[in-house]
Parts: sequence; C-alpha cells; structure tokens
Amino acid sequence: MLRLVLCLALLEPSGAAEAPQRNIPARKVLTPHGDRLGYAPVPRPLTGAHRLTGVLVGRDRATGERVMCGGTVLRSRSRSLVLTAAHCLRDRGRTLEQLVFLPGYDEGRPLHGVWPVVRTWVPSRWRGRSFGPDLLPYDVGLVGVAAKRRGRLEDVTGRGLRTLATGRGTSLRGLELLGYPGGRRYPGDRMYHCVGDAVEGAEDGPGVLVTRNCHAASGGSGGPALYEGAVAGVVSSSSPLHDAKGFTVLSRLGGTPFTRMYEQADRVMSRSS
Repeated sequence: MLRLVLCLALLEPSGAAEAPQRNIPARKVLTPHGDRLGYAPVPRPLTGAHRLTGVLVGRDRATGERVMCGGTVLRSRSRSLVLTAAHCLRDRGRTLEQLVFLPGYDEGRPLHGVWPVVRTWVPSRWRGRSFGPDLLPYDVGLVGVAAKRRGRLEDVTGRGLRTLATGRGTSLRGLELLGYPGGRRYPGDRMYHCVGDAVEGAEDGPGVLVTRNCHAASGGSGGPALYEGAVAGVVSSSSPLHDAKGFTVLSRLGGTPFTRMYEQADRVMSRSS
C-alpha cells in the first residue's frame, strides 16, 4: 500500500496547466508519445468509450467564471446519468449552475449534442464543505440530464459504460485516464489520455487509487479512469504541477456511498419524463 504525502492540488476545472519540467520521468511514461505529464491526444475519430466521454460545463454564481470538467455516460436503467467528480458540481461549498453535458466533445463540437443537467448528486460528506484530503475517497458525482425529442442520453450516444467496483488494496495495471487539459501547452478542447498503473492509497472510507505514470493538470477533473471497458474511478486530484515526481489520485467507485448515490439517481431519473 502506498502511503500518500497529502500535498495535493485539487484540479481546478479551468485555469492554466503549466509545468516547467518533465513531471513524469521518461521511463515511467506508459502512453505512446506521452508528454511530460504522461498524456497524449486521443486519436480521431473518437470511438468506443471515447465517444461517451465529454465535457461538463457550468458557471460559478459567485465569481461568474465558467467551469469545465470531464464526464462520461454511465450505463443505467434511466439512460440519463453522467459520471464526474463531486468538486465539479460543488466547488468551495457552492453548487455550480447552468450545467450542460457535451458528450464526444472535440474542438468545440459535441458529437452527440448538448444535454442540460436537471439534477446533481454528490456524497453527503461533500455537501456544505470545501475540499480537504479526507474528502478524496468521496470526490465522485453524478448528474441527470434532460431527455430530448430523439430520446434519452443513452438512446443517442449508445450504451453507457458499466462501473467497476474495486475494494481497498486493489491494484489495477493499464488504466486509461481521459480528460481535457487546458493551458498554454494544451488546447482545452481536445481529449487527451494517459495510461497508468494504479495502486491503493492510504485513505479512509472506500480508499483511493494512485498512479505515478500520469500527472493530471487543470481540466482533467471528472474524467474517467477506464479499465477493461469499464469505469474504475474518477480523476480527482494531483500533486502540485511543480512536483518533479507527479502523481494523480483517482476516487474509486467501490463502497456503499457511491452505490447508494447511483441507485438513488437512477430511480429519480427513471421517473422523470
């Protein structure tokens, strides 16, 4: 089990992603053509799970700033659920507003249209609190999107991704992290991915996964961590970008808090028109 030094940076949904040096040593970069953070652009056209991943855009009512995170379509009976990070829905104790989800987003074009968010869910521990290391295992959120004339979200995108519930102590090799990093070296509107091996981090509750092959930057929040065609976690935080040995923390999808939240969200959205 890896013991984390909790010097973490919450991945701001927007903002610069600057790093003056190679954060991931070259020998640890597993992504083909991976850059200094271990990331590379996802090849076009977007296919498979990449088509189901996109951006969640909202507004911070206090600052007026636009907020952008990653999100991905989850398989559900309601056919209307999107997975993201909790801090992408409630930032600094404030609920973000005017949220929309754009699946298959690429250079300003959403492959499957724009889907207004009608409901959001975060774990009870997250409500009314600002980010802290003790919340890392619970940095998972869900949104329900409104149906369109063409049907519900999964009717348009195709079947969403299933979730993979892993317990504490689980190690996963070959995870694929997806996100939309922003800043001078990144366009902010193109999907990037990073391949990494993840080990258990020393945290309370359901635990977290940590990879030292990827150093997620601003804009990476809320993106999925994929494993064998399923979602095993959500990109939550990273060490600061000046860290020469960067790492990324993933909030896993195992445990009672996520299961209860998912079941409640699916029931609510199944009843919506």
